[in-house]
Amino acid sequence: VSSSSSLKTVVREFIDNQISQHKIVVFSKSYCPYCASTKALFQKLSELSSQILDDDIDIVVYIELDKLTDYDGSEIQTTLAEMTDGQSTTVPSVWTDGTFVGGNSDVQAAYQSGQLFDLL
Repeated sequence: VSSSSSLKTVVREFIDNQISQHKIVVFSKSYCPYCASTKALFQKLSELSSQILDDDIDIVVYIELDKLTDYDGSEIQTTLAEMTDGQSTTVPSVWTDGTFVGGNSDVQAAYQSGQLFDLL
C-alpha cells in the first residue's frame, strides 16, 4: 500500500467518523468569510434551539482545515470534493446526518426557505 493511498484512507476515515458521529459538521477555514457567515447562522440557530429546547447541547461541530495538526486540511478538502462528486470543492462544506448539504450559499438559501429546519 502506498503512503498516498494509506493517507487517503486515514483522511476518509476521519471524515466518515466526523459526519457519522455528529448531527451537523462544518468543514471550514478560520479566515474564510463564507465560513464565518455559515458559522454565524448556525450560532443563531443554536441559540434559538437552546431557548426552545432548554438545552445546551452543541449540535454543530466545526473542523477548521487550516488549524488541524493531526490531519492535512488540503487532503481533507480534496477528499470532500471526491466524496461529493465535485460539489464540495470549497469551504464551508456542510453535512447534516451524514449527508452533504452544500456550502454557505446553499445553507443560507435553505435557511431563507425554511428547509434548513427540515435538515436539522
